[in-house]
Amino acid sequence: MATVRELVAALSLRGDPESRHEAELLLGHALGRPRAWLYAHADDEVDADAQARFEALAAARARGEPVAYLTGRRAFWTFDLEVTPAVLIPRADTERLVELALQRIPLDADCTVADLGTGSGAIALAIASERPRARIVATDASEAALAVAEANARRLDLANVEFARGDWCAALGTRRFDMIVSNPPYIAAADPHLDEGDLRFEPSAALASGEDGLDAIRLIAAQARGYLKAGGWLLVEHGHDQGAAVRGIFAVNGYTDIATARDVEDRERVTAGTSP
Repeated sequence: MATVRELVAALSLRGDPESRHEAELLLGHALGRPRAWLYAHADDEVDADAQARFEALAAARARGEPVAYLTGRRAFWTFDLEVTPAVLIPRADTERLVELALQRIPLDADCTVADLGTGSGAIALAIASERPRARIVATDASEAALAVAEANARRLDLANVEFARGDWCAALGTRRFDMIVSNPPYIAAADPHLDEGDLRFEPSAALASGEDGLDAIRLIAAQARGYLKAGGWLLVEHGHDQGAAVRGIFAVNGYTDIATARDVEDRERVTAGTSP
């Protein structure tokens, strides 16, 4: 039988930190153990059943299936989220949107927030965990996605989030909010990257939005004005080369205090504006 160390090395064929990280996640999942356990038990032998599970996961990864879908987990903010192929895989870029939202939400006051297209619930749950006095409504057009988000909320014991099914603002009813946030689809429909890597396996409706990728952002910017309180914030994540276009969309729709924030790689990533 092979040891933990040998199995990790076998899958880390590229020899880079990312492939080793993936190997550890898949082996940990096959063993039902956290990554830290693997380091403490690197020379333990892995039984045949667990090795077979690991090899099946490794084969699926070699075919391109995302690690997050194979393990059913993805780290985001301060917790792990359950994910399925019904939702977009949460990414570190989106944590920048959470940071910017939290800067605008007081710790010691009530606040209402809507998260449009919540998917796994990543943004809504991160905000809910950091701002217990905030009341968050998380919407999605996909029933399957909402089921994932609701399961994550229950597992994390976050009771200040509710979920509503509908396309963007259509699920918000007559309520008005202090803030609306969204990580909508923003990839151009013909972008060749959609046929590469993990994107091949993720829901296309959560990735692509029209010829220039901005259809959803145009719709959200137009709709959100009717659901924001005076002075309320709209924050949207977008592509690194879309900042100027998104600022233009916000301006056309009458938002003020429009600004685009950059991510850790100094790329324009999140645009914010206030409703008059």
